[in-house]
Amino acid sequence: MSTFTADELRRYDRHLSLPEFGRAGQERLRAARILIVGAGGLGSPAALYLAAAGAGTIGLVDYDDVDESNLQRQILYGTPDVGRPKLDAATARLRALNPHLAVERHDAPFNAANGAALVAAYDIVLDGSDNFPTRYLVNDACVMTHVPNVYGSVLRFEGQAAVFAAPGGPCYRCLHPEPPPDGLIPSCAEGGVLGVLPGVIGTIQATEAIKLVAGIGEPLIGRLLLYDALRMRFRTIALPRDPDCPVCGDRPVIHDLVAYDQVCEDPDPGDPTSVTAAELRHWREEGRPHALIDVREPSEHAVNRIDGAVLIPLRQVPFKLDQIPKDRPVVVHCKSGGRSAIAVAMLRLRGIDAHNLKGGILAWEKLSSSVP
Repeated sequence: MSTFTADELRRYDRHLSLPEFGRAGQERLRAARILIVGAGGLGSPAALYLAAAGAGTIGLVDYDDVDESNLQRQILYGTPDVGRPKLDAATARLRALNPHLAVERHDAPFNAANGAALVAAYDIVLDGSDNFPTRYLVNDACVMTHVPNVYGSVLRFEGQAAVFAAPGGPCYRCLHPEPPPDGLIPSCAEGGVLGVLPGVIGTIQATEAIKLVAGIGEPLIGRLLLYDALRMRFRTIALPRDPDCPVCGDRPVIHDLVAYDQVCEDPDPGDPTSVTAAELRHWREEGRPHALIDVREPSEHAVNRIDGAVLIPLRQVPFKLDQIPKDRPVVVHCKSGGRSAIAVAMLRLRGIDAHNLKGGILAWEKLSSSVP
């Protein structure tokens, strides 16, 4: 029978006082191995609360350094951590919070080569990733290794949470069988995210992980939780397992991890439909006729813009074709190149000589800042 030290008894007193949780639940939590994929907005609050609650082992998968833009929502880090590897800062913070915690560091991308082995070494996976390729890899690895996947996602003012790959329950592909086309859905970097939103969803993920470990309550299996921060509204929708799901269905067709290209990447450098920031600057300097279209949202355009750009949000492009010139090249930009690539494809289908600004306004501002 496991025993708790006097320090642990004091530390976990509020848990031990819960009849539904008690000593048995705390012992299960101390014995648990929980993998967190992504030590960012979602992983930060989840890791902090799991460490504080008494999780025995937390694995962290991340390979980024702390950036100043992270500090708005990634509460594992502080200003002195900027430029420091996230795993160094996260390990120190979590161990300071609870010295009884074991932290296992995985300083590498979660990918098709290592995903199954990583997941199989843990009891539960908490998906804090911020891109579709990793999200599908995490889901598929969890299904294939029979490890529950505590899912969360955030964008702008809305979040979602669910438990996937649990026995008898659905997986992420039951909700979205295939990744969306590149650039169709903006990332948090493009679309923005309310800083406190990952705290809400990440804490819900930690709650679900603890419930699964302790065997208490009703986890979000077969239910998708939707959170609207602007209206302060939670609702859940039923999400049954799809018998035709390509990975967890009755006749699965996906048996190995498949690596998907990253979405919202910069266009292919050799793509004749794209122009670089340097090329656009050269066009402007030599007076080459062209039009510049900004397909971001008005709120983004109000923060920063390229002189001369006409704002036509992506969703309005099909309805404002008469405002787009056909007698000269049209350069389309968004924040980093994802949404503008979609607009360019639509415009070229209509015979417009459209070009995507590679790297978007971020690339333009980087170039402008480097010019004396």
